[in-house]
Amino acid sequence: MAEGQKRNNRLIPQAAAALDQFKYEVATELGINPEYKTGYWGNISARECGAVGGHMVRRMIAAAEQSLVDQAASNVRAAFQQAFSQPLSNVTAPAQQQGANLNQ
Repeated sequence: MAEGQKRNNRLIPQAAAALDQFKYEVATELGINPEYKTGYWGNISARECGAVGGHMVRRMIAAAEQSLVDQAASNVRAAFQQAFSQPLSNVTAPAQQQGANLNQ
């Protein structure tokens, strides 16, 4: 594909530096040939580059899943706190009404 036909645009351009740093961290963790540190990845095999990208995606998905879990837990906590912050008279009133119905 020619340089003018590049379609791999970043959705959030401000994240470019963080993604590049993340890429280098993953490459270091995987023990990839250190020639990439010059900024040129041409001497790195496609398999190694694919491994870096694959590990990046796995870690980003794990982070997104953890974020969803944290968000769900926060919502459950907020619902419990809201339920327990209500006065007890509102909570016990239906139970008292049920007991009154049984006595009739």
